[in-house]
Amino acid sequence: MGLSQADIEKVKHFHSIDSATQYLYSHFEETSSLEDALKYSIHAHEGQQRKSGEPYVIHPILVSAIVASITNDISMSIAALLHDVVEDTEITIEEIIHVFGEDVAHLVEGLTKIDKIRDDELSPSSSDEKLIVSALSFRKMLLASIKDVRVLVVKLCDRLHNMLTLDALSSHKQIRIAEETLVVYAPIAHRLGISFLKNMLEDLSFSYLFVEEKNHIDSYLDTNYHAIEMKLDEFKKTINTILMKNGFCEDDIEILSRVKHSYSIHLKMQRKGISIDEVLDLLAVRILTDDKVKCYTILGLIHLHFQPLSSRFKDYIAVPKDNGYQTIHTSVFHDTAIFEIQIRTFEMHQTAELGVAAHWKYKSGADAINLDWLNNLGYQNESVEDFYELIKNDLYSEDISVFSPTGEPFTLPRGAVVLDFAYAVHSEVGNKATAALINKTKSSLLNELKNGDIVKVIVSDENITRCSWIDAVITSKAKTNMRYNCGAKIKDINSKSAINIIATAMNLNNSRVEEWYRTSGCTKQATIPADIDHLKDVVNKYTFDISKNNRFTGFLSRHRFKIRQFSHKGITIYSTLGVSDVVFDYCCHPKMGDEIMGFIEKGKVYVHHKMCQKAYAQLANGDKMVFVKWEKENIYEYNMIISLHSGKGTLAEFLNYLVKLNIDISSIELGKNKSESTRYCEMGFESKEADINKLRGKIEQKIKVIHLVRADDAYR
Repeated sequence: MGLSQADIEKVKHFHSIDSATQYLYSHFEETSSLEDALKYSIHAHEGQQRKSGEPYVIHPILVSAIVASITNDISMSIAALLHDVVEDTEITIEEIIHVFGEDVAHLVEGLTKIDKIRDDELSPSSSDEKLIVSALSFRKMLLASIKDVRVLVVKLCDRLHNMLTLDALSSHKQIRIAEETLVVYAPIAHRLGISFLKNMLEDLSFSYLFVEEKNHIDSYLDTNYHAIEMKLDEFKKTINTILMKNGFCEDDIEILSRVKHSYSIHLKMQRKGISIDEVLDLLAVRILTDDKVKCYTILGLIHLHFQPLSSRFKDYIAVPKDNGYQTIHTSVFHDTAIFEIQIRTFEMHQTAELGVAAHWKYKSGADAINLDWLNNLGYQNESVEDFYELIKNDLYSEDISVFSPTGEPFTLPRGAVVLDFAYAVHSEVGNKATAALINKTKSSLLNELKNGDIVKVIVSDENITRCSWIDAVITSKAKTNMRYNCGAKIKDINSKSAINIIATAMNLNNSRVEEWYRTSGCTKQATIPADIDHLKDVVNKYTFDISKNNRFTGFLSRHRFKIRQFSHKGITIYSTLGVSDVVFDYCCHPKMGDEIMGFIEKGKVYVHHKMCQKAYAQLANGDKMVFVKWEKENIYEYNMIISLHSGKGTLAEFLNYLVKLNIDISSIELGKNKSESTRYCEMGFESKEADINKLRGKIEQKIKVIHLVRADDAYR
């Protein structure tokens, strides 16, 4: 199943045609067609040498061997042997068709096409342009134009062998090729689900691009090798004992262990701002079994015997990824360490390691493999937080190209909706969009776009505010514009509401209050509907100002404008008028936590959503209003893991700090071994803070946060 690390070391040390050929035949039985292709390749490349000085043909032979290690598709292995002959020799595609048939020629032609696209799209070594710009374009062109996924698989194997022999090139070329591998080829391996290829390409690139960081990680792993191995072995034995005691046989299961690969460790450290010893899934155990139901039995036994980290549980068996990946992921505490555990069947393991290559159903003919689902395949991310981190510097984001009716192309991230496109065209188009046509068919503004769609946006004369749609769009331009428009609309509503509330509280005309506001020097008008203390201060100031006018002496008294508090149906009302009831109007019927405003009529307060059109008409009409708010503020549940030093009073001091942040702790779990200088601490808590990044920032002023997620979705 793919190449092991030992295989990789072997491949690096084959320097003769005979040894390379012998290695190829260790993966594929010697057939006449493969032998013919081998002889043909040796003859075509005769006299050619690699930069290292060894015969060039060793390269295609070893690429063919790597292909053979992951699939039994003979056409792919033959194409690998011939992948450079059209590009580097006088041989034509027509000759390949004549000698080896249409299917092999089709693959060789696809591989030759990749080289042409690379020449067209990738900036040359002499250019000052950052490679990532042209590399992203190159990757997009590859995914759009190479229709047979087998071509990409052979190309990935070709690139793997190139990376294994990169030492022969100059340092400048090493860096350029490593960058190209990391930006173009590793993400394609990721997209195809071939995890062993992705991991190898990433780690090989990492060793050339981030030498210091790679050395730091390697040094840590080397220094702690024995401790890591002992922890993994002891944990595997413990799991094995538990499973054997509960009805499993040795033949039912296989337990594998691993340390996370280097580039993955580096990314985790960068995204979360943590050190290597705080990477939670550094230690991982994989449990393989022969039946899907047994996976859940194993999960139950694991959770009953070890403390699970509920926030890191994901069930991809019940809800598989788009590329067919199925595995249960969970993480548990054991003896002060955290272990990631993956539970899957042997068949699922094959799919996870080899991706599309695990599902080869070989027939002759170029259209033998039907993988239409690849066109709609998006990347899976560990959590919402990781997704947004990736957006900032995304080696794995997928783009789609859509077009205006005039044929102008627009590049958008996969998952973009019509409204994202409208804002990409122009801010005004997004602000005024009302509907759209996708490929001449009427569509909602929230329809997800696909590669190649032709989109026409229909606009109105006025801006349309859509506060509830901000989470439905995914581009920063759309979100920024919509937040700005929403903020401006809310501020306008709050400013008008403030005038109405003050006028109602003091039984005055709205125009008189507006005039006083313009001349009084009072500020923060828009905060009045949300800040009762500010409202009281303004009423008192207005009372004082007009009481200085001789005409009102004796007429006004502070008692007359005393604001009283009422409570009905989960709503708190502040008013100088009596309140007998609260009614949620049918036009919008706001839910708990929504922004609201209240109109008063005959002692009844009618509560509306702030964005309600009917309410806005009443607001503009100057109808009587009162201050309203929900009795209970939104409470959000979180799960957090921190790195806690074992000093005396450290935990108590931190818990005291959380109290100051108005955080209520619901559960807490500490590592067991008190001899360790640092322990992990997992806790569940509630907070009124909805912004997870702001909350993390406050907590990290005091302690190192390893992991923080909202607890309202177990699959996050």
